[in-house]
Amino acid sequence: MSERELYARGGERPQPGTLNHLFFEAVERFNRPDAMQYKSGGEYVPISHQELAARVRHAARGLEKLGFERGQRIAILSENRPEWGMADLACLTVGIADVPIYSNLPADQILYIVRDAGCAGIFLSNAAQAAKIAEIRAQLPALRKIISFDENVPGADLSFSELVRSGSAGETAADADHYRTKALAVEPDDLATIIYTSGTTGEPKGVMLTHDNIYSNVVACREKVPFAGNDISLSFLPLSHIFERMGGHYMMLATGTSIAYAESIDTVPKNLTEVRPTIVLSVPRLYEKMYARVLENALSGGGLKKRIFFWAREVAGRWADVRLAGGTPRGLLALKYGIAQKLVFSKLQERTGGRLRFFVSGGAPLAPEINKFFYAAGLTILEGYGLTESSPVIAVNTPDEFRIGSVGKPVRGVEVKIIPETGEICTRGPHVMKGYFNKPEATADTIDSEGWLHTGDIGILTDGYLSITDRLKDIIVTAGGKNIAPQPIENRLKTNKYVSQPVMIGDKRKYPVMLIVPNFDHLERWAARKNLLYTNRAQLIALPEVVAKMQREMERVLSGLASFEMPKKVGLIEHEFSVVKGQMSAKESVKRRVIDRDYKELIDSLYEAE
Repeated sequence: MSERELYARGGERPQPGTLNHLFFEAVERFNRPDAMQYKSGGEYVPISHQELAARVRHAARGLEKLGFERGQRIAILSENRPEWGMADLACLTVGIADVPIYSNLPADQILYIVRDAGCAGIFLSNAAQAAKIAEIRAQLPALRKIISFDENVPGADLSFSELVRSGSAGETAADADHYRTKALAVEPDDLATIIYTSGTTGEPKGVMLTHDNIYSNVVACREKVPFAGNDISLSFLPLSHIFERMGGHYMMLATGTSIAYAESIDTVPKNLTEVRPTIVLSVPRLYEKMYARVLENALSGGGLKKRIFFWAREVAGRWADVRLAGGTPRGLLALKYGIAQKLVFSKLQERTGGRLRFFVSGGAPLAPEINKFFYAAGLTILEGYGLTESSPVIAVNTPDEFRIGSVGKPVRGVEVKIIPETGEICTRGPHVMKGYFNKPEATADTIDSEGWLHTGDIGILTDGYLSITDRLKDIIVTAGGKNIAPQPIENRLKTNKYVSQPVMIGDKRKYPVMLIVPNFDHLERWAARKNLLYTNRAQLIALPEVVAKMQREMERVLSGLASFEMPKKVGLIEHEFSVVKGQMSAKESVKRRVIDRDYKELIDSLYEAE
């Protein structure tokens, strides 16, 4: 590999700036009647840019009346909703760094974050979150005020609406001007937020991101990803995660995109058809589930429906090959593709609302086969790559520079290099964090003396396009010294209709094995056809016929692997891996070490059988 292929740069860095500049500019430039939307009384209710700006200003002034000041820290513990964004912007314009906390975290984990960050206040959504804080408040002497987004929440000192009313009381034009002047005096290098990353092998680390870290990333990505100025997005990934925070919050504000908040992650399919978004950001798990649902619908239909689906998929695949090679499908292929669209793929597009211009995928690798399927169906997924420590975007595909299997080219101002000896991806630029809060040693371990952030991911550069092959810590080294990258193998397996979640295990073992959470809808139908008897799913996955079936499916999908890469045994798991159990991160990527620990007995049994 040449030196050129080990290094790529996205061009000159954007001029330094702040998120406060970005917010004020967006209000003045776009002035939409629906800057934000939320579901109430069965309908989506709009919030205009002017109302948003006023509520942010009044909340900020309310915070100052409570004694909060520049340089302090306030936590936000809430599901996605307009008040989350308003609280964030109010903190930023005062010069306060906010500390987002995932709403599904238990009280003991919240305690660590709030205490470590030294938060003087906390915004929280409802009574359930307030109960968690009540449980630990005695251990948080620095916590002065609890502000609830809902009204009349037990344990809250005041509600968000009361905070806004306090800030609006007696406000003069001079007060409003003074607020704006102070907000614009915040410096690009000032701390904007501390985001705690989940620790699988130790305590969480607080990633310190400055205004310019995130601002530069927004400006760079805004240039690469095409926004029309009248777009609508659906926000459902946790705003506590930097992917949604930067992409679904600041980016949408900066491009005049209306932000519609999903009621919950469970209502996303319904909200998609209600909001009819033009842009959706998600993690691969959503696309995997959509793909599985499409396959299930096709296979559960009659013989004709099945034949039409697989004919349409084959035609669309050939159409996609021509397009991806830079050509234009013509003649009979174009005609057949048009028919395939009407008969099959238009239904998939309708489920997204019928107006989607593109998906954006991040947080974990997306299986190339799934990406190609959506592209062939007329739904483009722009896959990108980044991490919390890089604010987050390092590289992203665009409609003009699109390569399935890659995460695109670096965005403006971002440098990327690959360490030849290990294949590790490193990045440098204005997007790289200030450091880990109160952890100088951990910071020094991650950012070297030349400013390169060591990502811990393994990748390759080809013609400027970056491809992720695995996590450095996820590489399996067998007892025989063979190195195996598990993610590409798992991604292949995700395309099988009988597989919901696969995890490869085998570090320091004689050979790798595969743990699989089956797609029970398909597996139970197969079991019924075979007249297998069982009373629950635990009994089903214990049947020798079922284990053998899943073993055959795995070996068929993974045929062609080197012998040392092929998992020798399959272990079946009854329940899906979850964020609540700590088995998946908030972006729904599997934590391999946690799975290895939680299912040690099952894993050991796969080796003991030898």
